[in-house]
Amino acid sequence: MTDHLTVFKLKQDIAAGRVKSRDITQAILDRISRYDSAIGAYLSVFADKALEQAKAVDDKIAAGQPVGPLAGVPIAIKDNLCYTEGLTTCGSKILGNFKPPYNAHVVEKLLAADAVILGKTNLDEFAMGSSTENSGLQKTVNPWDKTRVPGGSSGGSAAAVAAGLCCAALGSDTGGSIRQPASFCGIVGLKPTYGRVSRYGLVAYGSSLDQIGPMTTCVKDAAILLQVLAGHDERDSTSVNTETAAVPDYLNALEQAVTGLKIAYVPQFIEQAEAPVRDAVKAALELYKSLGASLVEVRMPHFDYSIAAYYVIATAEASSNLARFDGCHYGYRSPSARDYVEVYSKSRAEGFGAEVKRRIMLGTFALSSGYYDAYYLKALKVRNLIRKDFTEAFAKADCLMMPVAPSTAFKIGEKTSDPLQMYLADIYTIAVNLAGVPGISIPCGFDSNRLPVGLQIIGPTFSEDKLLRIAAMFESKTDYHLQKPAL
Repeated sequence: MTDHLTVFKLKQDIAAGRVKSRDITQAILDRISRYDSAIGAYLSVFADKALEQAKAVDDKIAAGQPVGPLAGVPIAIKDNLCYTEGLTTCGSKILGNFKPPYNAHVVEKLLAADAVILGKTNLDEFAMGSSTENSGLQKTVNPWDKTRVPGGSSGGSAAAVAAGLCCAALGSDTGGSIRQPASFCGIVGLKPTYGRVSRYGLVAYGSSLDQIGPMTTCVKDAAILLQVLAGHDERDSTSVNTETAAVPDYLNALEQAVTGLKIAYVPQFIEQAEAPVRDAVKAALELYKSLGASLVEVRMPHFDYSIAAYYVIATAEASSNLARFDGCHYGYRSPSARDYVEVYSKSRAEGFGAEVKRRIMLGTFALSSGYYDAYYLKALKVRNLIRKDFTEAFAKADCLMMPVAPSTAFKIGEKTSDPLQMYLADIYTIAVNLAGVPGISIPCGFDSNRLPVGLQIIGPTFSEDKLLRIAAMFESKTDYHLQKPAL
């Protein structure tokens, strides 16, 4: 009953009364009960609340009342998004008992669209990581191979979608945290343009980099969710006014033909990836050529500096954002603290995990007197050069294509002892966040171990409608997105 459920088909069937949202929701809750103990995608499941929301939708439909664009569709949300139902932990012990007093903007949007919220998914602590191994609460595995990571930091959302434990999920992307786990788990993951989706109610990691986006089984579903999420929110000062950048009809945009498509690519980016990724991305480019696209070779000379710049800018912002978790206002407080100084120091030392501490210290150092100019200001200058690289590439082509990650999903524990190797897992995604442009990951193949490979498509700011069209072109000629893991 829950196999190959798409948001597009399910919302049509529910709205027409062909199926009941409560039945679908119960079926997925049963599936979670059966499989999630082995996968670990969810930190919390709101079964009673979800069934209540589903029944409310069914009652509206039975009474002939209008319903929202996601009426009755079961969706999961990453546990760094505030939701008044249950806790918002960010995968951290320091927020192990935090119950938000308000909903994130995107949660408000889901509820207004009559979606059913199943629960909160696991993540790297405070979204800091590329494998979800940094979660302070539990382990999440890849549904395709339970000895491997699901990617991160939105690994719980990616695993839940891939395993059919929800119809779609929300993730957040600071340096690849939607696209990389989407690639590892064989699903679609879209990072919108910075400012396209409000960050209000998202627990901040890197405020100039964070962006919320959909994680789905197909491109059409990503378009439907983005339509619900996108738009101006006055509570987020970085949210773009729709008069400046109007929100197009993303679903209708999929039906428009893509003519004269020019695809930019950087040969060395593809060649540097491991063989299965390299071969799958090359095959994808050839397929686009067969559909009439032309390939344009470009240079992006500052791309190699993106990881260095990111780990100065992001950690500096994290150092500032995480200062509020001090054991006094809310969250974990050390029971052994004897005075204010110990409350602050011990609570943070005991509550934060190793990776979060590492990034706070890196950021604090980069912002400290005597090093600010040498590190932080220089990183901002590099960021501008990376933006310029993208601008010049988009002057020659409609989009840029490259791998999402240099490899398929790696083994659990393989990179945990070497933070630098873990950081390099995001080498193809970080620059997109630094530039603030949109990017999407779509399934484009498998390696010899039946592990998914993702193709990354990047476009100019606010070109999500075109990105979705370009992604749908590929999806319409392949069946990679239809293949599911054997649980």
